[in-house]
Amino acid sequence: MRTSIATVSLSGSLTEKLTAASRAGFGGVEIFENDLLASPLSPREIRTRCADLGLTIDLYQPMRDIEAVPDDEFARNLRRARHKFGLMRELGADTVLVCSSVSPLAIDDDGLATSQLARLADLAQDFGIRVAYEALAWGRHVSTYDRAWRIVEAADHPALGTCLDSFHILSRRSDPKGIEDIPGEKIFFLQLADAPLLAMDVLQWSRHYRCFPGQGGFDVAGLVRHVLRTGYDGPLSLEVFNDVFRQAEAGPTAVDAHRSLLVLQEAVGVGELPPPVVPTGVAFAELVTPDAEPVSALLGALGFARTARHRSKPVDLWEQGEARILVNTGPAARREGTGLAAIGLGSPDPRAAARRAEALLAPVLPRRRAPGDAPLDAVAAPDGTELFFCATDHGPQLPDWRADFAGVPHEPAPGPAHIDHLALTQPWHQYDEAALFHRSVLGLHAQESVDVADPYGLLRSRAVTNADGSVRIALGVGAAPADDTLHAQHIALAVADVAAAARAFRAAGGGLLPIPANYHDDLAARYEFADGELETYRDLGILYDRDAGGVFRHCYTRTVGRVFFELVEREPGYRGYGAQNAPVRLAAQHAGR
Repeated sequence: MRTSIATVSLSGSLTEKLTAASRAGFGGVEIFENDLLASPLSPREIRTRCADLGLTIDLYQPMRDIEAVPDDEFARNLRRARHKFGLMRELGADTVLVCSSVSPLAIDDDGLATSQLARLADLAQDFGIRVAYEALAWGRHVSTYDRAWRIVEAADHPALGTCLDSFHILSRRSDPKGIEDIPGEKIFFLQLADAPLLAMDVLQWSRHYRCFPGQGGFDVAGLVRHVLRTGYDGPLSLEVFNDVFRQAEAGPTAVDAHRSLLVLQEAVGVGELPPPVVPTGVAFAELVTPDAEPVSALLGALGFARTARHRSKPVDLWEQGEARILVNTGPAARREGTGLAAIGLGSPDPRAAARRAEALLAPVLPRRRAPGDAPLDAVAAPDGTELFFCATDHGPQLPDWRADFAGVPHEPAPGPAHIDHLALTQPWHQYDEAALFHRSVLGLHAQESVDVADPYGLLRSRAVTNADGSVRIALGVGAAPADDTLHAQHIALAVADVAAAARAFRAAGGGLLPIPANYHDDLAARYEFADGELETYRDLGILYDRDAGGVFRHCYTRTVGRVFFELVEREPGYRGYGAQNAPVRLAAQHAGR
């Protein structure tokens, strides 16, 4: 289906918004009146600009407080409408959005609304324009889609139809099944937005917290299915008011927006995408660093052994059991400092995974590859982390990435371990985009978002995982934009005995994050422990959590650059990440800066 986006959904000037929409792959736009009024371009120039960019102008919006008003007020409204219709003719737009009135002058009289909208449609028809009447969720009298449709139906005018908006319908908890009673040709336009489930005034909810389909809690796909059953064949268009999107760069926001519609079309069965290839495990995590010594010392204390060196790049492979860490001291490391730059994901079909990513607007990244290097494809997550697709079944066509490394003499690493999860703090304006990206591109399941108290604000976190938990990525957003990179990334290592692992790490010279004594005093009040158990936790800075499935014990290393490690002992039934302990950990890290 054709896709469109309202210019109010993007930041910047009208020209910047149009360019971003076109580059992201949209076929059309809704021109928001304020964007046109603030543009130095004339309506004809805007029309030409859209044509040059391959964009149709699918809607001009909005006209407000038109219907069910006293006669003298309606006469003024018709004068205003005549001017707007002339402008739309210059613009090349043939459909105008009319919102249900919020005016204190509006009269609760559907018959009056019907007759006045019919007269408006008569005038619009003279200009070759259609009127799409929409029920605002906070409309003074008309606030539901079914009442708006009854008014349109009663008017029985060829130039008057209805506009359906998923936010206005779902925020009021209206049953969208009734949409199927509306003839498809009378649905002149469909606007889509998702939103988190919040308990607040619907106008404030709408104006500040809408998001793209798949990023909130509404069943937007279910609503679209009802609309399609009517025979509606117009565009799927996004109208999203969001404070974050208004401040973010228009280009990436437009890509995120279009990706959401591609995923939505897949969900409702009208779009074809390569099927998702869910990763089966973490093949490696790659750290970049300008100084290998502190990172090497940290890994050595954790029990890793340096087992191999890349044949053509300054990259070392460190291993402990199934946990593999790459340490890259190449040019990028000198620019960026120590950080987690890439994740290798085990994949049963790396090429199909790359095709899925490219279809969802995440193109494969160019990389410098020496002759004989494994042909690894990588895409960039919204925060810039590179995600490599690594074959789990090797052969002539899919060589093992480890063949790029030449072994070096080393002592065997003590004890089994694997990567339990990875935590990545997202740029403050890309948190919702990151969750949609990992869910749609990688086929991971997104868990509920969790709010965590930080000493200087509030941190939000949302985990994405595969079915068996062999891939777990915790996506967070910092307490404030300036704090995005503070302790931003960490690698959690699963061990059989966290106390033994912590002692070994400390004995090898590693620095554990000290935890305040008040925390362990509180543990003593909340839980009963075996003799000496709590004293061990105090000594080693081990934190403790328990849910219906089991127990979680964990502790942290000090931070190197922007990275730290977590040692975790997870009982099989435990599904969380120790979120209730996060405020204590964050406070301890702030104190140790």
